[in-house]
Amino acid sequence: MGAGDIVDLGCGNGAMGEALKARAGGRDVIGVDASPAMLEKARALQAYSKLQQADIRDWHPTRPPGLILSNAALHWVGGHEKLMPRLVSMLGKGGTLAVQMPHQNKAPSHRVWLSLVEEMFPGRVEKMGTPGVMAPVKYEELLSSKGQFRMWETEYYQRLMAEGGSHPVRRFTESTYARPVLQALEEDEKAELIRRYEEVMHAAYPVRRDGSVLFPFRRLFFTLTV
Repeated sequence: MGAGDIVDLGCGNGAMGEALKARAGGRDVIGVDASPAMLEKARALQAYSKLQQADIRDWHPTRPPGLILSNAALHWVGGHEKLMPRLVSMLGKGGTLAVQMPHQNKAPSHRVWLSLVEEMFPGRVEKMGTPGVMAPVKYEELLSSKGQFRMWETEYYQRLMAEGGSHPVRRFTESTYARPVLQALEEDEKAELIRRYEEVMHAAYPVRRDGSVLFPFRRLFFTLTV
């Protein structure tokens, strides 16, 4: 991490704020998010030197940062072929871009939403704006020539509990990954899609006697130091 500000890009409610402040060494920690509501929650933590409301696509620092960190935000943005080199170009000398994104799209928990909606309501999936992450090799090809590049994946296991008779994985994904899918459907269509999705989830992620599921979730990490 080079000299310069620490930027939490897509800071949300400030979950990373305290950890970044503890490692800042007196440098400013700046949170950036498009949501005023999320920024208010982040402000209450008093971990940030500054908070800025901005769309990640349009944001630009006032001075070269020493670290741009984005934790579980950039997969919502898209256009990574242009976005990632743009972020790298903003760094000061010795600065680092550090990114974490879900890499779960090929797992049944995520893939089945899209395969079912295409089967049941053909041609409407393209309009749904579901999040996407490029193949890891694409990030390596795009960024490895720009500095010291490292990339890895980790699969985390979470114990999810059932809620109101629904499958735990459905509850976990419907308000995040599947939100654009469900918002595009009528209520009766949504109910039928959820019913079909839960059938598959019971086979893919069996519910244990206590109503819980041990759910594997893969995340992609990379850092680039210029």
